[in-house]
Amino acid sequence: MNDPAKSLVLVTGVGPDLKNKPPEEPHFMNKRIITTMAALSLIALALTGCGAATDTAGAKSPPTGAAAGSDQVAPEYSGTAFDAEITNNSLAVSPDEKTAVVSDSREKSIRVYDLAAGGLIKKIGGFGTPRNIVFINEGSQFVVSDSTLGTLRFYGTEDYALQDEVVVGPGAFGTAVSPDGKTMYVNNQAHSSVTVVDLEARKPTDVITGFSRPRQGIKVSPDGKRVFVTNFEGDKVTVVDADSKQILRELTGFSKIRGISVTADGNTLYAANSGRNSISVVDLRNGDKTNEIEVGREPYGAALSPDGTLLFASNKADNTIDVIDVTENSVVKTLEGFKEPRQAIVFSPGQDRAYVLNRDLSVARVNVEGLSLTDTIRE
Repeated sequence: MNDPAKSLVLVTGVGPDLKNKPPEEPHFMNKRIITTMAALSLIALALTGCGAATDTAGAKSPPTGAAAGSDQVAPEYSGTAFDAEITNNSLAVSPDEKTAVVSDSREKSIRVYDLAAGGLIKKIGGFGTPRNIVFINEGSQFVVSDSTLGTLRFYGTEDYALQDEVVVGPGAFGTAVSPDGKTMYVNNQAHSSVTVVDLEARKPTDVITGFSRPRQGIKVSPDGKRVFVTNFEGDKVTVVDADSKQILRELTGFSKIRGISVTADGNTLYAANSGRNSISVVDLRNGDKTNEIEVGREPYGAALSPDGTLLFASNKADNTIDVIDVTENSVVKTLEGFKEPRQAIVFSPGQDRAYVLNRDLSVARVNVEGLSLTDTIRE
């Protein structure tokens, strides 16, 4: 485990290492200066698991690791967003495919859909910039990261009430859960770190440093041994050993990298290059790029089907999804009818359906066998 005291210096950018960091854009540096003390107290609190947290707006959050209770309602957030210029959306589908939860960082609320009835169940407010959503505990809860509040919010799927809130520091972005469901890894694009969270204890246990503004893209290998972190700055993927929390290698050669996927055997990585309209295919055994597949304009998503035979590349600028046969590494069909699809693509466990989030937070359903858009669920 990294030393939390040392990690605090690296995560907040305070201390001698700051003079060795490359120059940053003025607006980003100003934000770092403004939020340094808030981030320091938040992450110190998170690693010690003591007391009640105060977010960057000064509003009280539930104690780290303590249940908020079924009557807990997050107050409406009215402060300034920490990184509002960075936009993303997220889609999570429950394991039983009855519920979908969606977000867009430009909105201060998330939406819960009934997939069977095809309608909106509830809007949940109180967010600053909601970033990523993931179901845990066999679908009984879902977790929402918020880069402005610097927290993970835990909601129950029985009544959609806020149950818990864990502090991970301003800048919290993409999240990924280990195969055993016990650990969550949280990208922090503001502090170029990854926070490791114990989902059973509901508190951070470690902070891994050495990244370059990791945002949405983060995946855990199917065996849980490696964590793949995309870095917006430097266009690279950092491979981390999950046990030692040490960086193993960096994969480079991407262009405005977005979504990534890793095959079930852990040998191949697919990455969307929105900068050159392609999907990179990388052999993880040696780190070499083995292929590059041309797709539509501004591909954001690179979602691999459960059986590993198809890859959905969502083209934000074209409002399409290119379906790639990974055996041939070629596009076999282009699906239309979407609106600015990004990384938010989810396959059903049986692979008969795929869900795609649109710009207006509607959810499109795709028949995977027939490769056709069947319907769209809206508010």
